[in-house]
Amino acid sequence: MSTAPPVPASAAWREGDPAGGRRFADVGALDLETGGHLPAVRVAYETWGELSPRRDNAVLVLHALTGDSHVTGPAGPGHPTAGWWSELVGPGRALDTDRWFVVAPNVLGGCQGTTGPASPAPDGRPWGSRFPYLTVRDQVAAEARLADALGVDAWAAVVGGSMGGMRAVEWAVTHPSRVQRLLAVATTARATADQIAWCAPQLAAIRADPGWRGGDYHDAPPGRGPHTGLGIARRIAHTTYRSAAELDARFGRAPQPGEEPLGGGGRFAVESYLDHHAEKLVRRFDAGSYVVLTESMDSHDVGRGRGGVAAALSRVRAATRVVAVDTDRLYPVHLSEEIATGVPGAPPLDLVSSAYGHDGFLIEVAALQKVTEELLALEPGSR
Repeated sequence: MSTAPPVPASAAWREGDPAGGRRFADVGALDLETGGHLPAVRVAYETWGELSPRRDNAVLVLHALTGDSHVTGPAGPGHPTAGWWSELVGPGRALDTDRWFVVAPNVLGGCQGTTGPASPAPDGRPWGSRFPYLTVRDQVAAEARLADALGVDAWAAVVGGSMGGMRAVEWAVTHPSRVQRLLAVATTARATADQIAWCAPQLAAIRADPGWRGGDYHDAPPGRGPHTGLGIARRIAHTTYRSAAELDARFGRAPQPGEEPLGGGGRFAVESYLDHHAEKLVRRFDAGSYVVLTESMDSHDVGRGRGGVAAALSRVRAATRVVAVDTDRLYPVHLSEEIATGVPGAPPLDLVSSAYGHDGFLIEVAALQKVTEELLALEPGSR
């Protein structure tokens, strides 16, 4: 019998929980791209290093779908997991915090301190189903407000992978004068039909869970949230994060030790692996945020209203490096190539060889260190 504590209806960070390294900026009301409105937005963020007197050394690091502001540092009160890019950020590392002032916000719509579905609405109850639809541009608008609050007129660099890379590219297109260097990793300038298709069953699984309650489950007792649906969504997503070759080499057709999958009700080892990642996520994330952020990724298209992707990318003025993972089946290499060839003066795509598929952007840190160091060595605006 499991001795694990009951899973809360939502694993979102709530007011009164340990803040850890979080800071908070109240950035005011925000009108949204599709006509919605948030009357008050709070952005949770973390920083490392010191902002220079000239305010010219700030680097913005943007997280992926289920990431958060805790880019580097150990797990502990307020931070259920260790930093997701710890080998890249810190003293003496590629993003050297003895030189650079590194800022990492939790995305708008997230669940780790920034305004999202689990946050209190003006009536004091969680937003839940009333939380408005967000686009990537809305998320960048909130981050621009954070930059204003920090006194950062221009980022020395904006760095992001996966969903964070979407926001990084949107930053460079929307605010070309505020982004001096751009590093876009394992990402795309536009969500494709294939990516939207992979997201669709994830959203359907969450919404079909009786614990979803139309999105208004945040005050339910432990064990009564949409955990099954969120877990299924994670299983689907995690399959796209890894390569077929890696899964086959790692697990093959082996049964989970002590279980018999052939008629015995047991599992294959790869099924147990997916179950493990599902269980981890439901204990640290919020299903409402998963829905909001997944829909925002579906919305992503830097060319919308700008004459297409090529016209939008031509607006970028930042010194740019684009990195792709050769085995990435979620954001295939040709999508990164579109960014690299579309940004004026950008060098050829940097292709990282990895067995791990999309997750290579989190794992192949040595290759990212080299590209990051080379980018930061460039003068602002140089190619």
